[in-house]
Amino acid sequence: MLKIPPALHHRRFRLLWLGLLISIAGSQMQVSALLWHVSTLSHEPIALGGIGLARIMPVIIFSLVSGSVADVYNRRKIMFFTQGTMTLISAVLCLLTLRGDISIWHIYLLTAIQAIANAFDLPARQALVPNLVPARDLPNAFSLQSIAYQAGAIVGPALGGLVIAYFGQAYVYLIDAISFLAVFAALIMMGSVEQKVSPSMQRGVSLTAIKEGIHFIFHQPVILSTMLIDFFATFFSSANTLMPLIARNVLGVGVVEYGWLNAAQAIGAVTAALVISQIGQIRRQGPLFLASVLSFGVSTILFGLAPSFLLAMLALILVGASDAVSTIIRNTIRQLQTPDYIRGRMTSINQIFFMGGPQLGEVEAGAVAQFFGPVFAVISGGVGCLLAVGLIVRRWPQLRLYSGEEPVVAGS
Repeated sequence: MLKIPPALHHRRFRLLWLGLLISIAGSQMQVSALLWHVSTLSHEPIALGGIGLARIMPVIIFSLVSGSVADVYNRRKIMFFTQGTMTLISAVLCLLTLRGDISIWHIYLLTAIQAIANAFDLPARQALVPNLVPARDLPNAFSLQSIAYQAGAIVGPALGGLVIAYFGQAYVYLIDAISFLAVFAALIMMGSVEQKVSPSMQRGVSLTAIKEGIHFIFHQPVILSTMLIDFFATFFSSANTLMPLIARNVLGVGVVEYGWLNAAQAIGAVTAALVISQIGQIRRQGPLFLASVLSFGVSTILFGLAPSFLLAMLALILVGASDAVSTIIRNTIRQLQTPDYIRGRMTSINQIFFMGGPQLGEVEAGAVAQFFGPVFAVISGGVGCLLAVGLIVRRWPQLRLYSGEEPVVAGS
């Protein structure tokens, strides 16, 4: 029998989680809809890779600053601003599409502006969570966040395919804009949230503060190695950007089935996250993390080899389950081993890795598919993921020995 996860007993986290559960569904609907939109405006695979470039460049440019902002200024207030910006972008996408004036450069530009907002939103949001639940419930909180993200990734793309098919592209963007209201309600209802600010940050954002965050990461081998594995695994195994081509040209299916292909990874991820949410303490976290990333690479290869829609769905479900386990464990490791005063900077550096991997991977996948076809791009990516994990573990064997019972960093 399922029990109520411990993190949901904390009111402020429960409010944030419910708000994100709704908002993420709208955002994931928009993500898959944008790729479909671009594929209707251009038949070149490299055009789809442009979406990844538009998403990652703002992260690379602004992440180091955004982490310092999250450690200096109120994280809850930052989220009000960032969530409002993303709401406005979705509304503009809706308006341009309804008027028939939208072109690929509009999509790239608006995606980049939204990515800037997200570059500031994520460090504030992730660093806020340890302020809402005690340390013992943090793994559970991250498993619930994974459930919220992946549940949205199931409902969003599947519903988005239906909305596009029966109502039109513009209404996906309208629904996304409305979904952000749930997060605004949660932020208002939770009230103020206390956070620690180090004396060195009292003067505001500075180059010294940014250097302090970088220095911390490079002197934490377990944290650094998880970031590097995250980057290279998702760089090589990012198949999402090629999903429209796989759906149309390889599997021979339409927009509704495309929506379900996009949702398949989330189905596996939600299942895995639900299982983890029922576990009190996760032991041998390092070996489990590595096993999940290896499974991620193998499942990606199986997806590239799949000859039918159903087998492709099954492979993507395995991809999602593997990724969920990896995400929950690595987030737990990083947040527990990082003091509160520097969590924003740690998260901002981390987002360069975990967002840079898949977004640059989309560019790489589009380029490889342009010359060798989408199937080769997917399979070779899975192989690259496996090779990268082996090389990183050889360089930082500490991760293989990490149990999760190590003492928490002083000051956290």
